[in-house]
Amino acid sequence: MRAALLHTVGDDKLDIRDDVTLAPVGPTQVRVKIRATGVCHSDLSAMSGVVPQPVPLVLGHEGAGEVVEVGDHVTSVQLGDHVIINWRPSCQECALCVGGQPYLCMKYIVESFTTGNFRIGDTMAYGMAGCGTWAEEIVVPWQGAIKVDPSLPWEAAALIGCGITTGVGAAINTARVRPGSTVAVIGCGGVGLSVIQGARISGARTILAVDPLAAKHELALKVGATHAVTPDDLPGALQELTGGAGFDYGFEVVGKSATIQSAWQLTRQGGDVIVVGAGAMDDMVQISAFSLLFEGKNLLSSLYGEADVRHDFPYFAELYKAGQLDLDSMISARIKLTDLNEAVAALRSGEALRQIVLID
Repeated sequence: MRAALLHTVGDDKLDIRDDVTLAPVGPTQVRVKIRATGVCHSDLSAMSGVVPQPVPLVLGHEGAGEVVEVGDHVTSVQLGDHVIINWRPSCQECALCVGGQPYLCMKYIVESFTTGNFRIGDTMAYGMAGCGTWAEEIVVPWQGAIKVDPSLPWEAAALIGCGITTGVGAAINTARVRPGSTVAVIGCGGVGLSVIQGARISGARTILAVDPLAAKHELALKVGATHAVTPDDLPGALQELTGGAGFDYGFEVVGKSATIQSAWQLTRQGGDVIVVGAGAMDDMVQISAFSLLFEGKNLLSSLYGEADVRHDFPYFAELYKAGQLDLDSMISARIKLTDLNEAVAALRSGEALRQIVLID
């Protein structure tokens, strides 16, 4: 089958080949034919090494498809079911899972560094986050394939698999944005736009979108932002929209220490600063101990939107079908698997939002 591989961390180009095979499906695993998969900034981070991953690596983690084989012990899905890939499957047995934080479960993340389900001849290849959705088929644990309504379009289902859940979940699950509140969102890529939509759905009265690329402002306003500025215009917007007091919620959706500090500065005393972007391990954030105590702000992280995907994937699908989530506008291009090198270059340059690979 065809798949896009990264052979060495730091490579700019992917090896798109058609001789990749899969390991046999185990008793608790599911084989999925991928129908749609997104091109996400986290894929770029895996290529550059910001997000550590083993190689050789089939990239891609945001996807949806059809179940074509199930292991003997799998009861959650059956042949023909439409599923969204959950790139952070939970064991559903550990203290984190049982305690209501399945998005922090590390069982399958750890396994993804030692076991790969792809084969190039006799060589094992890994899947990004244990998935590898930039392939025609994948094998995942049964917890990594979440059944959804078959009427949901493949491309919408794929977006829910990462960007939507990460962003909307950050607003709804992590921040619990209150109706009538004020929100600032730094970074208007696919996840940032999802945060904006989550804030809109939650009833925020003011949503400021911040991005250096003015070309992204129009879409941010379309999906729910009330105002949009470049970083240079932030001081004026802060004064105009909050009287200089700061926003109730400041979301950072870039993954840089500088923008985390900007989000901190934009947020009012007693407000919530939510880090959504995936940053590098050596990019350190400096906030004074005095400020941490006396400004009373809450510094929060939001991993995968703090989602329990068993509930949230179907819930976000229903919001989409009800017209409350605009997923179609977020798709900047529909491409083929063979176009992935061009898609990666477009994302790296900042030209693209969410490019969706459609696989027949």
